[in-house]
Amino acid sequence: MKQYSKQFSLTALSAAILCGLTVSVHAAEADEEAVLEEVVVSASRLKGTATAVLEERKQQAFVADIMGAEQISRSGDSDAAAALRRVTGLTLVDGKFIYVRGLGERYSSTQLNNSAVPSPDPTRSVLPLDLFPSGIIESLSVQKSYSPSMPASFGGGNVDIRLKSIPDQFVFDVSGQLGYNTNNFDDGLEYNGGSDDWYGVDDGTREIPRPILDVYQSGQSLDDLTPEQSRALAMSLNRDYDPKSAKVDPNTKFTATLGNSVESDKWRYGFLSSFSYDIKHVVADEYQGQGFLIGDNSTTMIRGYDQVLSTEHTVKTSGMITVGVEYDKAHKIDYTALILRDTEDQISDRLGIDQNNNTSDNKRVRSYDVRYEERELIVNQLKGMHTFEWLNYAGFDWKYSMGRSNRYAPGNMETRFIVTDANEDGFYDTVNESALTNATTAARYTFQDLDDEVENYGFNFTLPIMLEGIDIELKSGADFISKERSATNRRFDINTRAFSDVDLTGSKLNTILSDDVLTNATLTQPILNDTTVSGDDYKSAQKVDAYYFEADLFFNNTWRISGGLRWEDFRQVSVPLDPFTGGLASSIDYDELDQLAFREDDVYSALALTYVQNDETQWRLSYGETVVRPDLREISDATYIDPLTEYPVGGTPGLRTTQIKNYDFRWENYFDTGENFSIGVFYKDMVDPIESVQSPAQDGPPLVRIANAEDGYVAGVEFEYLKDFAFLGGFWQDVFMTGNVTLSDSEINIDRQAIVEQTGVSAAVTNTTRRMTGHSKYVVNMQLGYDAPSGQHASTLIYNVFGERIIIPGIEGQEDWMEQPFHSLDFNYTYFPDFNSSLKFKVTNILGAKSEIESAGTLTRSKEKGTEFSIEYKYQF
Repeated sequence: MKQYSKQFSLTALSAAILCGLTVSVHAAEADEEAVLEEVVVSASRLKGTATAVLEERKQQAFVADIMGAEQISRSGDSDAAAALRRVTGLTLVDGKFIYVRGLGERYSSTQLNNSAVPSPDPTRSVLPLDLFPSGIIESLSVQKSYSPSMPASFGGGNVDIRLKSIPDQFVFDVSGQLGYNTNNFDDGLEYNGGSDDWYGVDDGTREIPRPILDVYQSGQSLDDLTPEQSRALAMSLNRDYDPKSAKVDPNTKFTATLGNSVESDKWRYGFLSSFSYDIKHVVADEYQGQGFLIGDNSTTMIRGYDQVLSTEHTVKTSGMITVGVEYDKAHKIDYTALILRDTEDQISDRLGIDQNNNTSDNKRVRSYDVRYEERELIVNQLKGMHTFEWLNYAGFDWKYSMGRSNRYAPGNMETRFIVTDANEDGFYDTVNESALTNATTAARYTFQDLDDEVENYGFNFTLPIMLEGIDIELKSGADFISKERSATNRRFDINTRAFSDVDLTGSKLNTILSDDVLTNATLTQPILNDTTVSGDDYKSAQKVDAYYFEADLFFNNTWRISGGLRWEDFRQVSVPLDPFTGGLASSIDYDELDQLAFREDDVYSALALTYVQNDETQWRLSYGETVVRPDLREISDATYIDPLTEYPVGGTPGLRTTQIKNYDFRWENYFDTGENFSIGVFYKDMVDPIESVQSPAQDGPPLVRIANAEDGYVAGVEFEYLKDFAFLGGFWQDVFMTGNVTLSDSEINIDRQAIVEQTGVSAAVTNTTRRMTGHSKYVVNMQLGYDAPSGQHASTLIYNVFGERIIIPGIEGQEDWMEQPFHSLDFNYTYFPDFNSSLKFKVTNILGAKSEIESAGTLTRSKEKGTEFSIEYKYQF
């Protein structure tokens, strides 16, 4: 399509804003005119710089927001998830998942270089974006209005992570970072892990013991064993998870990038490689309410933990290499290999109450748990782009992507003690007044493994047609996606009621149940209780075949009409398995096997109209028909624990697709100075929206189920701007402000009886008409920056806040649990001592805000985040 916008020039300040300010000291030593000239040169249209990003956004036929590598660097965000919360209308959940326009993560899709990739997270259908370090990202594209070339599974929007490509010249840089969190000044917790924990790999310390694995592989349950056989298995189990105080090491990070390209006649060859290693510790005080008694004027916690100390240790490593060849600037083939690893290791020590153990009985509940998981994503992508001059510059591009992800969570463990205030001094001594609970579930072990594989290939053909007064671009293509998932889960408990003569007094599991104690204990029943159930193992598959046609017409450089049709054939099946036999789960009725499969095919349309008023102003209007389909996990009987709420979540076979009609309008202004302003309005009309509901529980947290509401909508308005203050002169000519604001609302209608019939469980929903889960009524992003005229200093103050949002829908008269606004204030300062190096100082969460969840004004959950300081040195060879 012909480029219809004016090739605008930039003021010195706007260029610096948009390009992240990489001016050399040599330029700073020249006179002011020379400095301005140098800055403008840096504001080239090279892909990845903010100038090119702004131009790309302007040229889009459909509403989209794009963030380039220089903008990400300016904000100081370390990964894709943190960077995307700066985009208009986007909010970040659990540090990993993006909500677009207030819609939960199931209503947003994620691609990598325009290809589908698997997710290593068993609790979410989308990719956890904290996996992607910012150093390998060229740009982030968020398309908010649907176009036929995109997957029809489109709700709030589609996020495309674009990796850096082959450089135009030699690139070699290294950087190192040190950081610390204010919470880490006090001692944290640690336990005896493995010798390889420093690089995020379990050395076998946590894995399921071989004798226990042999029992499972023989098709038996641990419940089938005799007490003596159970004794031998219990002795093989790692019981050395007791927490102990420890000093917390500083956070460290190292990155390196190497790339180059050479030209020979019409050929160009090149490569780019990148490596990153990031280790981080966070100590936090938490509050974890679980059950509450609702009174006339008050709400009282009756189950939960009011004193929680946790320490999380994360290790992230990434490696990427891209090689490519280009001929005559018309044919290009690239190959990219990417591996991302992220290990989270957390231990928590908790003190609280339940209905049977509380301060009125001089008792408290103490529990400590270990959560360890390794996530890995491996992607291989091959893509080609070809332009045929002899065919009126027609284009043909193709792609092939194979991605594999794994989540390995060995040896997660939780144990429970009762602390009795024997001397009634009001102090619960967890060391000297503690005893391991006498119960069938004194400790619980889980071992989980999840494998995902996604193959995606497709092609597009583009044909430009130039007529008098009209430019036409015809585009057609196909996209094929195959996804397979395999999940296994083994779960068993230590049963202290098996002992008739064991003293359970003490505060350490490994001491109370030492090898010597287990050897000499008198047993009345097996020590290990198997709590693995049918559906904990499952296999799933998904296949999408799609074809589309799209036309883009531009009349007299004024009116642009784009639209087309997409046909998709979608097939999905999820089969819960018996973990002992490997066959179908016992809960499956062979006469209802069709409920395990899901298939639909349909045509999805889109239409966009753009009016180019002049070189600075354009108006956009678009309409699209899309769907949001239940994910593999959501139609499976398998139950998993949500990491944010710690509640069990179960899928629902027979879940229906959500049908969505999308309406978008946006007014955009792009000024000669590089400043811009836009206002957008959106509306989404939904039938059968997929939502979370709760089923009441007798003991422990309630079960969350996935079900269909009757109907719903989301509507809102978005504002975005970039403004410098050059008109004020003096100091202010080097100051700028950029930001965005989203104001929106949503509503769904729930039929209680329909939910009961669909899920098969009681669903005493408090509010049958409410906002959608995860929806925030407002999102605000602001940046105030300063760029020194010398080019040696740059600083940015960054503010982000989202409105309260439903995390857990209320049941039985209790109001919805609402995550409270989190006021994030960060500051970045960068010093450029010479042409080759930079020094960056960063402070995050300056206000020391906490993550809090409330219900009807009562605090139900909270977690300290602390204030984090870091300093980074980068050198470019």
